[in-house]
Amino acid sequence: MKRLDDEAAEKKLFDWSFWAFPKQLPPAGDWTTWLLMGGRGSGKTRAGAEWVRTLARERVSPIALVGETMTEALSIMVRGESGIIAVHPDDERPILRGGNRLVWPNGVEASIMTASDPERFRGPQFAAAWCDEAGKWPRAEETFDQLQFGLRLGERPRQLVTTTPRPTKLIKRLLADPQTVTVRITTEENKAQLAPTFLEAVVVRYRGTVLGRQELEGELIEDRPDALWQRGMFREGGAVDGRIVVAVDPPVTGTARSDACGIVVVGRSGEGAVVLEDATLKGVAPLTWAKRAVAAYEAHQADAIVVEVNQGGDLVKGLLTQVKATVPVIEVRASRGKWVRAEPVAALYARGLVSHVAGLTALEDELCAFGPDGKADGHSPDRVDALVWALTELLLKGQGPRVRVI
Repeated sequence: MKRLDDEAAEKKLFDWSFWAFPKQLPPAGDWTTWLLMGGRGSGKTRAGAEWVRTLARERVSPIALVGETMTEALSIMVRGESGIIAVHPDDERPILRGGNRLVWPNGVEASIMTASDPERFRGPQFAAAWCDEAGKWPRAEETFDQLQFGLRLGERPRQLVTTTPRPTKLIKRLLADPQTVTVRITTEENKAQLAPTFLEAVVVRYRGTVLGRQELEGELIEDRPDALWQRGMFREGGAVDGRIVVAVDPPVTGTARSDACGIVVVGRSGEGAVVLEDATLKGVAPLTWAKRAVAAYEAHQADAIVVEVNQGGDLVKGLLTQVKATVPVIEVRASRGKWVRAEPVAALYARGLVSHVAGLTALEDELCAFGPDGKADGHSPDRVDALVWALTELLLKGQGPRVRVI
């Protein structure tokens, strides 16, 4: 680089085929989906941004850019250090317009979309798509399916899925699809681009652990060894023939950074139960989740709303009765830790007494990520908490966690 003049140096700097290692380049062959699974810092985002740049130079348009949330799509995929804008030289660089659209100088366009709103994918058409961190999408299968219906322009519509591997239904479905080419890259393979402190403090610490195998090695870990729930416990089916309850695990506060408000609907089915809906909300005002809980109560013609009142007490019940004055509320208070409360409920699953309706991916992911520390992937397990209260009310009264009904 030092021997080159400025023009030649800039050309070389933006020559991705020179800098990339083979796994970051599109695979050969006839494929529909390129599934690039890798560890943290392995170069997935750079590979995605450079692939989009190649599409734009080839005038493939329009392109869908799908992130877990709009914030992440913009801050990582578009504006990030390895994002789309950063990998373009000045004369090729796209411009962000309207907050959700990229426009290149040659007329190519890309729509920036959030995976949390599948309905937004009804109508638009695309010639290509880059889906980032699909393993974390909240409504993954529904969103991905809607995207497929719109991926119908051009001679050969294709898509790149970059993600840290998680054993979700969508990821396992893609792995089994003959039209998918799967490439796995590790954090170690991209160590030349990573800070030495990261390698020393993070890589060394987690190497060989289950978390490290997933987050650094890019390995798909089917089940967490120390989790109460394993994916083999989940089964579909079952008809409700008894009581139905809506259980609510409310957050302490109602801001965007608050824990989610777990809202789960469960109905009695013979000696067991069926989980009917996961209506969990995150980052909403208290009155909003109260309205959602009451709406679930009415939609399922439930018998009562079970609500944890460790935080809020009378205020929590007051919110629900403010929405519907006649709604029956069963107030419960936890006197033991989350893990101990959950153990007898997990035992119900092990005995085959609990089934799920289809589509409860987010709940199932949280159940399988719930560990002895009382967290799921480092976060409060709000869906798990709500489920535990519902099944305790329906099946474990007097034999499950200590519950004091007020």
